[in-house]
Amino acid sequence: MQKKIQFQSDQYTISGNLHLPAIKSPPIVIGSHGLLSSADSPKQIALAEACTENGIAYFRFSHRGCGKSSGDFASATSFEGRCRDVIRAVQIILDRNDTGNQIAMFGSSFGGAVILGVSHIFQTRAIVTAAAPVRLQSIRTPVITDPSEKSLLKSISTEKLSFDVSCQLPGISNILIFHGDADDVVPFSNALEIYDKTECPKKLIRQHSGDHPMGDPLHQKEFISVAADWFKNGFKYDVVLTAS
Repeated sequence: MQKKIQFQSDQYTISGNLHLPAIKSPPIVIGSHGLLSSADSPKQIALAEACTENGIAYFRFSHRGCGKSSGDFASATSFEGRCRDVIRAVQIILDRNDTGNQIAMFGSSFGGAVILGVSHIFQTRAIVTAAAPVRLQSIRTPVITDPSEKSLLKSISTEKLSFDVSCQLPGISNILIFHGDADDVVPFSNALEIYDKTECPKKLIRQHSGDHPMGDPLHQKEFISVAADWFKNGFKYDVVLTAS
């Protein structure tokens, strides 16, 4: 089952889809997409479907200025703004009567940095990132052929996108990190830094010859399967701790 949800984040109307499994009060994964992406990212849709098959709800939404959410991309987009979108999304989902009170988070690329920056605010049971950067300075300018995407990228102020989540990493645990070692946008060294500074349990999956968008179908299949299992095991781990 999917439910369309809208909520307010600052002055913006955020639109998303809540995927629900056929169980009562399921745990929830909150997803944050990449800089030029939206809630309709094929990666997130596939992950949402895998989660629901494992009894986990999944909420994917478009950040301000993206997809069906309101706001002009150039003026609305900032790292801090996207962090506030995720924080508000978690609050909205936890307040619902068709979801439970356990959450996990997924972030892709820029969305991965956002998740790393806000996960400490909540009792986050598990985290999965894909091609996440640690700081803005580590991102290389991507080669973009789509004229509309080129225009969007040029319209954003670098100052508004600035971030450095390295100081948040030591407090993060139960994290699964995917990263292609041929990523020419966010170098693989970012994954090594995340793995080195975060706490156990943690796992780094190095996707050999993998690019930034995870274009290899085998890498995508691996990602969906292993990420869904990571979330499932993360929630089980929390249940055991609560019971004891």
